[in-house]
Amino acid sequence: METVGFIGLGNMGGPVAGHIQRAGFPMFVFDLREAATQPFRERGAKVVDSARELALQSDVIITALPMPKDVEQVACGANGILEGIRPQSVFIDISTSPPSLIRQLEPLFRAKGAFVLDAPVASGQPGAARGIHEVMVGGDKEIFERVKPVVRAFGDQVLHAGPLGCGSICKLVHQMVNSTISQAIAEGLTLGVKAGVETEALWECVRRGMVGRMHVLHVQVPQTVFRNNFETDTFPLKLLRKDVGLATELGRELDVSLPLANIAEQNLVAAMNRGWGDKSAYTVTFLLQEEATNVELRADVDPVQAAKYISTHPDAT
Repeated sequence: METVGFIGLGNMGGPVAGHIQRAGFPMFVFDLREAATQPFRERGAKVVDSARELALQSDVIITALPMPKDVEQVACGANGILEGIRPQSVFIDISTSPPSLIRQLEPLFRAKGAFVLDAPVASGQPGAARGIHEVMVGGDKEIFERVKPVVRAFGDQVLHAGPLGCGSICKLVHQMVNSTISQAIAEGLTLGVKAGVETEALWECVRRGMVGRMHVLHVQVPQTVFRNNFETDTFPLKLLRKDVGLATELGRELDVSLPLANIAEQNLVAAMNRGWGDKSAYTVTFLLQEEATNVELRADVDPVQAAKYISTHPDAT
């Protein structure tokens, strides 16, 4: 069984390290705060005084630190991981950092005969215990398979995202999309409440429809975007353009700020001007983004299987 060294026992790292320890892995831990290390010491982990000392005694070294500069300092600074890491050991950073950081660190570790993975985390599935996360791993597939038992100790979904840095890219995209969705929800709920709907009733009406079940992401993107087929016999773009236009008009009547909704409406107008009014309402605008970025979003994904991710009927809650 791999010996795990864990650095950074804060709000995110502490619970993650706790799951690894409870899974039975021999552990060394390091944190600047003695209070953070004490519970691990009481459960049998060995507390060390530096990242270097931890790396000298660990097969797998994990960092969970607040900022990219902290990761770099712990990895490469005085008494850092790089000074102590052994050949064949694996350094895994589960912090959220730019992909460039882990790619810059990799040659330094390779020169020591060690391996590097980036494995940032996002919140686990609803109901998961604290510290259980989705884990997005970038790096060599063979090394990923080697450390998977460690990662599975705290990951309810462990995904190999691709080469080194891809895990970090997936985490950044995840956070960007989540933040943008949050802003759209804020715009919609404030518009509806100001227009006279009770908050809870409005929330229920939104969450029990396509929005709450993320139907576009799970069903329509695999059906249309990934297949480059935007034909529809259900809900065309021209009707969505009408609906969103009515919503933004209501916002102007009530002096409700709707920055994202207005941008979305302009994209719908641009798509209408391309002659796409009869195509798939929620996804044909992806073509505008693909054109702007010179990227095509195509994948061999079974739409039926993808749709199975949406499994809980709203009446259950």
